[in-house]
Amino acid sequence: MHSSYNTKILSIAGLAEKVVQLKLQGKTVVLCHGVFDLMHPGHIKHIQAARKEGDILVVTVTPDRHVNKGPGRPVFTEHLRAETLASLNAVDFVAINEWATAVEMLKTVRPSVYIKGSEYAAAEKDITGGIAEEKRAIESVGGTLRFTNEITFSSTELLNKFFGVFPEATREFLQDFKLKLSPETVIDKIKSVKKLKVLVVGDVIIDEYHYCKGLGKSPKDNIITTKFISDEQFAGGVLACANHIAGFCDDVTLLTCLGAKDSKEEYIKKSLKPNIKTRFFSRPDTCTVVKRRFVEPVFLTKLFEVAFLEDSPLPQDTEREMLSYLDSVIKEYDLVLVSDFGHGLINDRLIQCLNKARFLAVNAQTNSANNGYNLVTKYSRADYVCIDEPEIRLASHDKYGEVRNLITALSGKLSCSQISITRGHLGSTTYNGGSFFETPVFSSKIVDRVGAGDSYLSVTAPLAAAGLPPELIGFVGNAAAALKVGIVCNRSSIEPVPLFKFITTLLK
Repeated sequence: MHSSYNTKILSIAGLAEKVVQLKLQGKTVVLCHGVFDLMHPGHIKHIQAARKEGDILVVTVTPDRHVNKGPGRPVFTEHLRAETLASLNAVDFVAINEWATAVEMLKTVRPSVYIKGSEYAAAEKDITGGIAEEKRAIESVGGTLRFTNEITFSSTELLNKFFGVFPEATREFLQDFKLKLSPETVIDKIKSVKKLKVLVVGDVIIDEYHYCKGLGKSPKDNIITTKFISDEQFAGGVLACANHIAGFCDDVTLLTCLGAKDSKEEYIKKSLKPNIKTRFFSRPDTCTVVKRRFVEPVFLTKLFEVAFLEDSPLPQDTEREMLSYLDSVIKEYDLVLVSDFGHGLINDRLIQCLNKARFLAVNAQTNSANNGYNLVTKYSRADYVCIDEPEIRLASHDKYGEVRNLITALSGKLSCSQISITRGHLGSTTYNGGSFFETPVFSSKIVDRVGAGDSYLSVTAPLAAAGLPPELIGFVGNAAAALKVGIVCNRSSIEPVPLFKFITTLLK
């Protein structure tokens, strides 16, 4: 684009200074804000209408890192989007926002008028709740909020249809799915589980990423030398599951066991969401499980892992205390979610107690630490099972059989009517009482696979407990997993608003 357009593009601080100068000259400054990922006639009409509301029109753009429309978005970078806006004669200045929402930007830039499209006029329909906050922000700096009433289009719908954001098979699936369920219906169904009382049981894992740069082979030894760069710690295992589910259900309790020798309790409590109540038991013979991964930071390639764990059965005193407590409270919960990593917490006696749950959702994970011994078939019953394809194959002792046949057999063995099998790039297969539903993947870019299955389990278990259909469970689970593979390890959890935005994006 022509270099003169770039003179219109300012930093947020520079735009704030410019607005002060313009207002001192008696100018009425109007501000529009949005993603503008693919300019279309609706945007042009909106901008032209906004221009009529004052003397100067400034536009701010959502930065790439805060475009919560799911994998593959934005299609156009923040700089391209800013330059496109700057090329319009109606626009006087452009800036890329520094925050996730417009609130802080409005308080900093302090325009006279803030313009939104007519679709935001009904605040109760705004899934983010952001328009109410933006109204308070603009009024706090002496400005006013106004709405345009121009023809509207959807960038998301146009991109989904014409720009190949998703593969053909996924586009065909979504085209068919949206005829059955609207985004509003799906979101309302997810919101309906908010009042469920949930108990989360499972193994705590503290994930550590030690970022290293490879230096090459040592001349004296047959080892590869790496240079330490930095490290990062994450609340993983059952902690991640509790944080995921706590975004969707208000009343969540976490029951688990920590190692007395190095409990990490202070870190764990700080890492959990405020609506999670905790009941920790102590294992005196070990530390809390830590999985230390050495990672190449550019592509997040895992080079090596060291596990600090003791996976033998719990000491009898610890087991007795935990069983006594669990037996006294288990029937109080609408949903008991078990995140079983096979690290010594859950044994036959605990499983017998878990059988008393009103609704029992189970994930029994096979990983390098349990070496295939932790199979879902160790459970005698479940109301919802969520595992991946290798795990059901191990549990079935069947390497090549049809997945649907394995699901049917597992359903009979555990008297389980609802099952989800996650299948990597093949998506997921959901089952309910004889009906199967296949859902393709919705992710176009994978940052880190760690924790994707946990996010699927945690978001779908309340839906299963609420008796929602398998096609909705598969759709929502794959949407949650698609968001999760864009997050490094468990740096953040799956939150309702980004998930709702992604669902809206998928079904536009």
